Amino acid sequence: MDSAPDTSRQAHEVVAVFDDAGHPVGSAERSRVYDEGLWHASAGVLVRSGDGKRLYVHRRSDTKRVFAGHHDCLAGGVLDPGETPEQAACRELAEELGITGAVLTPIARVSWNGRWQGLRLRCHLYAYETHWDGPIVHQESEIAAGWWWTPEELLTHLRDPAWPFAPDTRALLGNRVAPDENRPGEQTGTAGNE
Repeated sequence: MDSAPDTSRQAHEVVAVFDDAGHPVGSAERSRVYDEGLWHASAGVLVRSGDGKRLYVHRRSDTKRVFAGHHDCLAGGVLDPGETPEQAACRELAEELGITGAVLTPIARVSWNGRWQGLRLRCHLYAYETHWDGPIVHQESEIAAGWWWTPEELLTHLRDPAWPFAPDTRALLGNRVAPDENRPGEQTGTAGNE
């Protein structure tokens, strides 16, 4: 890469701050949240094809401060102050993939206490899913590329711990990428990589 990613706009973005139990307690600039390891929350959407046989997987842009260049199967992001997880999931789905009006179903919630390149990341993660066969339009600043994969293809990649995949999503979803007929109900819990 010729120069460092420009994260100045994102660094000054104000996001919601939470306590360790998942209750909102205020707000702070995103850079402070990451630098100080403050609890925050994010929400994302697993996009399945209408028949449930394929999942949309993407590669995060190289300009992201966290998990740059990693693969992910959730379109999502950090909650804004006053925003609910479902509102954030809808907003992020529209921003990152151009999908609007989708019906979201909650599938998982995990409190994740992890690390990334020296940063302590503590986040309450919320996952939803939707079924979609319409067009997908990437937000270039967020997504470098994307593909429709079978759940088996994604699970094969996820079994390789060296495969560059967003670790928070890996902790959140577990077996949630299995085909529709093989998945249990909504799951909750805690996860970490410390």
